[in-house]
Order: sequence, then C-alpha cells, then structure tokens
Amino acid sequence: MAIYNQISQNITVFHGFPALEDGARLAGYSALIQGHDLKVPVPDHLCAIGTKHKKYDYERWHIFTPRHRPEDTLYGHLTFALKYEGIDLSILNTLFQTIKARDIETILRSEPTGMYSRKLWFLWEWLCEEQLDIEDATTGNFVPLVNSKLQYEGKSYPSKRHRVRNNLPGTRNFCPLIRKTRKLEQYIGKKLSETAIKNIGQTHPDLLSRAAAFLLLKDSKASYTIEGETPPHSRIERWGRIIGEAGQRKLSIPELEYLQQLVFSDNRFIEPGLRMEGGFVGKHDQSTGMPMPDHISARPDDLKALMTGLIETYELLCKDDFDAVLLATILAFGFVFIHPFEDGNGRIHRYLFHHVLAEKGFVPKGLIFPVSAVILERIDEYRKILEHFSKARLDLIEWRPTEKNNVDVLNETIDLYRYFDATKQAEFFFECVAETVNKTLPDEVNYLKKYDLLNEFIKNYIDMPDKLVDLLIRFLNQNTGKLSKRAKEREFKKLTDREIQAIEQKYAEILS
Repeated sequence: MAIYNQISQNITVFHGFPALEDGARLAGYSALIQGHDLKVPVPDHLCAIGTKHKKYDYERWHIFTPRHRPEDTLYGHLTFALKYEGIDLSILNTLFQTIKARDIETILRSEPTGMYSRKLWFLWEWLCEEQLDIEDATTGNFVPLVNSKLQYEGKSYPSKRHRVRNNLPGTRNFCPLIRKTRKLEQYIGKKLSETAIKNIGQTHPDLLSRAAAFLLLKDSKASYTIEGETPPHSRIERWGRIIGEAGQRKLSIPELEYLQQLVFSDNRFIEPGLRMEGGFVGKHDQSTGMPMPDHISARPDDLKALMTGLIETYELLCKDDFDAVLLATILAFGFVFIHPFEDGNGRIHRYLFHHVLAEKGFVPKGLIFPVSAVILERIDEYRKILEHFSKARLDLIEWRPTEKNNVDVLNETIDLYRYFDATKQAEFFFECVAETVNKTLPDEVNYLKKYDLLNEFIKNYIDMPDKLVDLLIRFLNQNTGKLSKRAKEREFKKLTDREIQAIEQKYAEILS
C-alpha cells in the first residue's frame, strides 16, 4: 500500500489555516485531503499529530500526541479519521472517486473482521453503489457505523453483509451530520420543550391565545424583513395564517411547491416549482450585470435527487426519536442551501423550522414559536451561519455567466449539498429556540398581563371605548410612556393635563 510521503513533511499552512507548532504532521481527513488533493470543503475541525505529549485544541485544530500517530497509509489515516473525527461523507465520497475498488478490497483482506475495515466496506458500497469482490462477513459483532460519542446517530438498520449497523441520519441522496459538542449536549439536557409546555400550561388560555396571535404576526413580518421586504399588512397576515398551519400536512415536494405558490399572491414574474435553470444569491455588477454570487444553488439537474433525498431523510428521522431541534436544523438549512426554487426559498426555509417543531410536538399546541423574529434580532449571526456554508464551497464550484446574467454550473457539485456538517447551524438554531422559550414567550405573556392592568385602570378612570384605549396604550409604548404633543393635540385633545399625568404615571408603575 502506498506510503503518504508528501504528508510526512512539517505543516506550514493547510488550506489557509496556519500550523500550530514546528514538526506537526497531518492526520486523518486533513492528511487524506492533502495526500489525494481532494477538492472538498475544509472540515470545521482538523487533526494533526504534535511533538508534545499533550492533547490540546486551538481554533480548528485538534492536536494529538505522537503516540496517536497513524501509519502513513490510506488505511492508517482512514482508521484515524473514523476513530477520532467521525464520518465525513463529502470527503469519503470524493476520496472513493480517486482511488480504486481494489484499494479497499486489499484493506478488507488484510483485516476481514476489523471494525474500521468493515465500516469502510459498507461506506464504499453505500456511497459508490458498487459491490466489492468480497464475500459476506460471517463473523464479528455488529458495529454501529456512526460513533454516537462523536456524532448524532439515526435509527439503526442492520447490514448482514458487512455486520454493520447503519445508523446514518439520512439517505444516500441527503445525509448531513451533526457533531456532538458541549453546547449542543447542554441545550438538549435543558429539555426546552418541557419547559415551554410547562410555562404555557400555567398561562390562562385567553392570554395564551392573544399572545399566540401576536407572535404569529410578529414572526411573519420578521420573515419578510429578513428578505429585505416591506409588504402590505394583508400579505403579512396571509403568511402568518400559513405559518399557523405548519405541521398539519404531510411534507412532500408538491407540498413545498404549494407553499411557494402561497408565498406569492402574484406569480406572473417567477417560474414556480423546482428550478429549470441555475440559481445564486448575491448581486449583479452595476456596470456589466455580471453575477456576483455569495451562494451558488444546486444544479437544476440535481434538484430531483436532492429534494427526494431531503424528504426521505426527514421521514426516516421522524420515525426515530431524533431530537426535534436537530431535525429542524437538517431539514430547514438543507433546504435553503439547495435553494430549489427561483424565489421564496428563505421564507419556506424558516417555515420548515415551524413545521418540524409543530409536527414533533416540541411546541405547545396552538402556539407557533416566533423563530423568525428571534433570527431577525440575531441577523448578523444568521448571515454568518449561512456564509459559513456558502463561502467554503464557492471556490469549488466552476461556473460561467449566462445570457440572462444567471450562473451555469459546469462541474459536479451534488455532494456539496447532500453531505455537510450542520453543527454550527444546529448550535445557532438551538440558541434561537432557547431564547424563544426562556425570554420571548414569557416576555410577551408578561407584557399582556401588564397591558390588561393598564387597560383596566384607564377604563375605570375614564369612560373611553376599547379601540381608543388600545390606541392610547400604543402611543404610550411608542414614546417611552409619554403621550406625544401630536397625540395630545389630535386624537386625545379631550384629555385634561391631570388625566394625562395620571395615565402616564400608571404606565410608569406597570410597564416601565
């Protein structure tokens, strides 16, 4: 088996990431990327063997001790990767396209019952859809493909041929993976769904109904604002009603196409359904009209496979007890990265968060989490999370401009969208869910309680219609508890100075 002489040299810079110490050597996936010149997104975590007898982490690097150093061979680095880094389907599939079937067969014949050799055997046949010239395994315990200490696993299905349990959280056409991090484990341990349901159970139904209606409208408006749009109130209300039905219908490609039609009341200027042309997110050069992409969408020829895979993966994980927030992450971010439609992708992407949380029972019945509203408050983080995916892939996509100033992708890119690490997206979304449970929902319920107290005071103090009381409180909210000069001279000119002072003082006591 070939020795990786080229990666036995000292590291200086690896794909733009500087080395940490003199004498460090690449190991695992970083060694395979370097040794085979693989054109793949660089993993968020890279491994190297240091010179000190101490393991440590710094930024992207996990530095191992000399005793962890693998053999400088294909099998040596593959074993190290599977043992310490988990499964990266993007790297493995690209690697398998550069080596020969006999390279894996040689590994299997040298270690026919080895745990990692059998995992490689399964992964080759699963990814390449090609059976190796190897007899079915007859001995050895069944081993799980995904190491649940490193990554979140899906439901387990035995593969008798390899004596491996396939617990990948997806299908061949769509299978993002999420690494187990301290942050994610802490969030899962907080049982946010139970907290939300418990808090809501203590809220009066009438109060909850009013809060739900407001938050639904707030979320719909925020979703348009994220897109840089300010539509009329009627359109915001219409999309709010659609969000309110999330989780009630089975998800499918036709259902997603139906949602796209609902996004646009007038679809004369877009081609509905899966794109027939390329797509990108970004700007056009002002003088030439040339595309300036920040994100390039999946090729139209790959959309049927990717979207079918996305739906199948969703159905697979719904049968499992896969965490609802992690499932929402995989589905919603996977959808927006594929960008299957000409327009409307962003709003449907955020709708999918609602769909999963509602269908999985994470959200109390009759209530929609204002996820878009929370995302809007964290818009800079949100953009960075999207860019984290897109930026790493732009240089790997070959494209040319079309006559319509669109993009035409020239190389195979399907793996960029079906196999990716969704850890950073999962951490971000869990932060948004935690903020919704611990702050946004309680704050809204608390505000309505205070609103009712002030409303009752005003009605008892002055004989005023409900509609006018509501307008008065709204004006006070807009002007930090003080009635503006304009309001005093117009809508509320009949109020005396003494009455205004009393109302403002009560506002300060209750709402400030």
